[in-house]
Amino acid sequence: MSREFPLERVRNIGIIAHIDAGKTTVTEKILFYTGRTYKVGSVNEGTTVMDFMDQERQRGITIKAAATTCYWHEHRINIIDTPGHVDFTAEVERSLRVLDGGVVVFDGVSGVEAQSETVWRQADRYHVPRICFINKMDRDGADFQRTIGMIQSRLGAKALPIQIPIGSESAFKGAIDLLEGKAWYFTGAHDAEPTITDVTEADQPAYLHARQTLIEKLGELDDEIMEAYLEGEEISIAELKAALRRVTLANRGVPVVCGSALRNTGVQKVLDAVVDYLPSPLDVPPITGIDSKTGAETTRPADDEAPFAALAFKVVTDPFMGRLVYFRVYSGKIEVGNQVMNTTRDKRERIGRLVLMHANHREDITFADTGTIAATLGLKSTFTGDTLCDPSNPVLLESIRFPEPVISIAIEPKTRADQDKMGEALQKLTEEDPTFWVRHDEETGQTIISGMGELHLEVIVSRLVTEFRVGVKVGQPRVAYRETITAPVKVEGRFVRQSGGHGQYGHVNVELEPLPRGKGFEFVEGIKGQAIPRNFIPSIQAGIKEAMENGVLAGYPVVDLKATLYDGSYHEVDSSELAFKMAGSIALKEGVRRGKPVLLEPIMKLEVVTPQEFVGDVIGDINSRRGRVEAMDPQGDTFIIRALIPLSESFGYATSLRSLTQGRATHSLEFYRYQEVSAALAEQIMEKSTGKK
Repeated sequence: MSREFPLERVRNIGIIAHIDAGKTTVTEKILFYTGRTYKVGSVNEGTTVMDFMDQERQRGITIKAAATTCYWHEHRINIIDTPGHVDFTAEVERSLRVLDGGVVVFDGVSGVEAQSETVWRQADRYHVPRICFINKMDRDGADFQRTIGMIQSRLGAKALPIQIPIGSESAFKGAIDLLEGKAWYFTGAHDAEPTITDVTEADQPAYLHARQTLIEKLGELDDEIMEAYLEGEEISIAELKAALRRVTLANRGVPVVCGSALRNTGVQKVLDAVVDYLPSPLDVPPITGIDSKTGAETTRPADDEAPFAALAFKVVTDPFMGRLVYFRVYSGKIEVGNQVMNTTRDKRERIGRLVLMHANHREDITFADTGTIAATLGLKSTFTGDTLCDPSNPVLLESIRFPEPVISIAIEPKTRADQDKMGEALQKLTEEDPTFWVRHDEETGQTIISGMGELHLEVIVSRLVTEFRVGVKVGQPRVAYRETITAPVKVEGRFVRQSGGHGQYGHVNVELEPLPRGKGFEFVEGIKGQAIPRNFIPSIQAGIKEAMENGVLAGYPVVDLKATLYDGSYHEVDSSELAFKMAGSIALKEGVRRGKPVLLEPIMKLEVVTPQEFVGDVIGDINSRRGRVEAMDPQGDTFIIRALIPLSESFGYATSLRSLTQGRATHSLEFYRYQEVSAALAEQIMEKSTGKK
C-alpha cells in the first residue's frame, strides 16, 4: 500500500469568506480546471456540485461544509468549502480545526466584511496559514488597492500582493504576475486557455513599482531576502517563491492574488498559489495530545509509520447510507475492518467502510493514510470532536469548541404519528450540529430548540419537514437569556431525610463567586481533611451543575460562576451520592438567590452597508432598538455602519431595513457577548417568563 502522493505534495485547504464573496463559485471553477468536473455549476441556477442540499440550492447559500479532492500539478488538494453566513459558523470552526491552510475570498467591491473578520479570527486561533483571493474584480466599484488596505487595517495582516490587476471593473481582463514578470490575459470563456505575454510598455511602471514594493515587504519579513536586497543582489524567482512560502507558513504574511471566478479569470493562479505557498501536513507542527496511559503530553508526527491518530470533525446523517463520520488522519493509516479506540468516550469501534467524499458523492477506498480527509460508516459512538486512534497507542487530541446558541423557538408535532419521528429526527440533527440544542421544558411540556440565529432555526425546521417528513408547529423566536451572580457568597446546603431504616444525609459548605463574561462554570474542591469522603465530590459537582440549568430569577441557565467546596459533613450510614447531589443543588440555588443575581442578554454585532442618503434613518432605527453605533466608515458612495444591538431587538430587522432603504442596504448580525440588562427590562422579562409559567 504505497502512497499515491508523497506527503509534501498533499494540501488540505478550506475556502472561507463572508457570505456572497464567491466561495462556492471559486470552488466550482477549481473543480473544473483540475478536471474533477466536466461542466461548471452555477449558484444562481442551483446546479453547483458543492451546494448539494435542497436548502442550499433554494437559498443560494452554503449551509453545510462540503469536502472534495482534486489534483493540480501532481499535487493532491483536499478542499472543504465552508458557509459564509454567521449562523453556520460552527461549520467553519470544525473545518479550520482539521485543515492545514486556507484560501480567503474577498469581494473586490465590498472588501473586508463582517464575516470576513470572523473567519479570519477563527483561522488565527488555529494558526492556519492563508492566501487571499480578491474576487469579482470585473464588477463596478471593485478596487484592488482598497481591499489590500482593508486586509491590513481591519484584519491586521501583512498583505503581500503577488499580482496586480490589468484593467479594472468592466475593463478587467487579467493580472500581472509580479514574481515571473508575465501578464496573464483571460477571455472569460471557461474552456479557453489564458494568454501569457510580456508586460506591456504601458503597464511597466506599475509592474516595476509593485514588484519593488513586494521585495521590500518580503525583506522586512524574511532575513534571506533582506540580506540579498541590502547587498544589491539580483533575487531570483525561485528565491522569492521560497521566501514567500517561509513567510506564509510562519503566518507572518499573506500572499494576495486577484480575479473573477464567475468570469473564469485567475482561478488557475489561485491553484498555483495553493501549491506554492500553503503547507503540506509535513509543514505544520506535529499534532499534540494526551497519552491516555500516562497522562503526559505527547505528539504524533505526520508519518504513515507512526501510530494511527485521527480527529472526527463532522457527523452527517445520510438518507441512503446512514451515519457518516468525517475524520482527518494526523498520523499512521487505517484500513477497512480495523479496530480503533475512541479515547474521548473510551469505546472501541470497527471501521466498516471508508469513503472519499466529493460533496454528496462517495468513492470507496480500502485505506486512509496520513493527511487524508475521509469519511467512514458504521461508527455508532463517535461524535464531533472525538479522537480515533490505535488501541495499543491511545492518545486524546484536543476537541473542538463551539459557541453556545443564542436564540430558541418552541416546536411541537402536528400529529401523534409525528411525535416519535420528531424525537428521532432531532437526535440526528443534534449529532450533526453541535450548535443546535434540544431540551424539554418540564413546566410547559414544550420541546425547545436553540440555534445561532433565525436563519439557522429556519433551516432546521425546513429540514425536519422536507428531509425527515415530520409535521411541526413552530412558536415565536425567544432570546436565550442567562442568569449570573454579581457578589461572592458563602452558603450551606443540607439534605437530611429520615423515614425509618437508612435515611439520607448530605451537608456541604460552598462559596460562589462571579466569573468574567464567557468563562462558564468552574468547580474547585478545596476541602481540608476528611470532612467529606472523596467519592461524594463528583455528586456534589453534578448537583451544582444540574441546578445551574434553571436560575432563580426567570428560570434561565446560570453562567459565569465559580463554586468552591470548602467544608461539609457526612454520616457513616445515611450519606449517599444522591444526598450529596441534592445538597449541592440546594447550596447553588440558595447561593444564587443571595448573590445579587442579574439577567444577561445576548448582544449582537451589527454591520449595515447603506447608501449615504439613508444613513440618518438607519442610525435612528438602531438607536430606537437600544443599539449603540460604534463606527461609521465611508466606502465609495455607501457607508458601513457598525453597531452593537440586543438580540431581542433584532427580530425582523431585515424587513425593517428594506423598508427604510428601499431595499438598497444589506446587513449582517453576529453574536458578540452577553451583557447585563437594566433593572426595568429585567422586571419585564421576568414578568413575561413567570406569566408563561
